Amino acid sequence: MSESVRLVCPAGRKYVELWGGYALVALGAVVAVSGSGHWASIVLGAILILGGAAAAFDGHRIKAPVLEVSEDEFRYERGSYVVRVPFNEIGSYYVLPGRIRSLGLCDHTGRPKRFPSLKSRRTSRTYLPLTGMTNPAKVESFMAVAGIPPRKRSLTV
Repeated sequence: MSESVRLVCPAGRKYVELWGGYALVALGAVVAVSGSGHWASIVLGAILILGGAAAAFDGHRIKAPVLEVSEDEFRYERGSYVVRVPFNEIGSYYVLPGRIRSLGLCDHTGRPKRFPSLKSRRTSRTYLPLTGMTNPAKVESFMAVAGIPPRKRSLTV
């Protein structure tokens, strides 16, 4: 593979908080301006603007998971949490179903690889969390372009 392949998982909560926050800011501005200068409408508008700004700020802080495969490594990034695995150590993958989907990587013998926890806890996990809006078909096509076979079709299992 000569170029890197990249997949950004959609984060639904991010978009809801951004659009909801911007809508509250706009609604607050309309309420404050159209209230004919009454102190209650100005206070309500200010509260709506502050709440909307807080929601939009929180939406901007949410980091979506990014999967990237280059010539020599597989990389998973979610905020400041980064996992790098040499490409030649990956034998297959599997996608865990559920409300929040996850991606598991296996070595060439079919054993799941272990990764450190996301929150710097002492436990480790065998999967990398994606988002609930991530389509498993997109993950499968991404891994196919990267050249990593699914676990059920790997040569060693």
